[in-house]
Amino acid sequence: MASTIYDIAKKAGVSIATVSRVFNESNNVSEATRKRVLEVAEAVGYHPQAFAQGLASKRNNTVMAVVPIISNYFFMEVLGGIQDKLTEMKYELTIFNVTSGEHLFEEVERVLKRRWADGYLFISVHLSEEQWKRLQRLNVPITLVDEHFEGFDSVSVDNIQGAYRATKCLISQGYKKIAMLSALETSKPIRDRLTGYKKALKEYMIPFCNEYIVSGDSVYRDGFTERGGYEAMIKMLSMEEPPEACFCASDIQALGALKAMEDVAKYIPIIGYDDIELAEYIGLSTIRQPMKDMGYFATQNLLERLKNNSKAISQTIYSPELILRSSTK
Repeated sequence: MASTIYDIAKKAGVSIATVSRVFNESNNVSEATRKRVLEVAEAVGYHPQAFAQGLASKRNNTVMAVVPIISNYFFMEVLGGIQDKLTEMKYELTIFNVTSGEHLFEEVERVLKRRWADGYLFISVHLSEEQWKRLQRLNVPITLVDEHFEGFDSVSVDNIQGAYRATKCLISQGYKKIAMLSALETSKPIRDRLTGYKKALKEYMIPFCNEYIVSGDSVYRDGFTERGGYEAMIKMLSMEEPPEACFCASDIQALGALKAMEDVAKYIPIIGYDDIELAEYIGLSTIRQPMKDMGYFATQNLLERLKNNSKAISQTIYSPELILRSSTK
């Protein structure tokens, strides 16, 4: 089997982001690291620019994944699905790490205009409708993952439904004071999950309490971190009327929340979101997203688009699954 960008990173002792920067000729890599990565790539026969048949057809045989965060369980799972499909089809994967914030669109537009790849997978890149329309006019093959826009192929999950199911489950167990461990509400997944949480409360005529929407103080990765979950749970358990149960916006935050409960010896039932691999081993109830499948089928959609740019737009929305474990027993 051909070596992948993951193999290069492991053998060189660096992150996949660093390997990608080396192959993209970024200046933000030390000369020693660049040399080590290239030596490993040469040793395993990895050629980052293209396969010979790609050059013959005036294609790079390269797909670029554009991501705001790489060192995150969700993205690693999605990227695993992407790599599986690309390996099947003998395509190369490069990764471009964009910075979330006010300059996000300018970074994305610049990448597309440089035409570094045949097609692009945008993972959890959230732009305005007008910005998506501007990118559409560039006429570049793009498939969205964890996002939806009518002008592009997309693969996403119904986050509203997922949060609704998690909250409804806690309500069905008899809890009424249910908190949501949140992250920055500038994050689209958070806004959707908050909508689903409120929908369940309304359906069961439980008053919405804004104080029960709690996030950590850290804004790193939009708050989707263990530290963010830890800080938020400490806040909850310190309330004059603490919640009876909690829906966590991500499994990674739930990990921090569980540690916080252990540290203060106070426990409430919690449900996470994602179903990362660790969730099963720590007994975390969660909402399962088919992360690897999302990456695989988004890549399949993109490769089909490369073969036939006039094909009908494909938009897949997965229905998330409730997985019950010991954290809600």
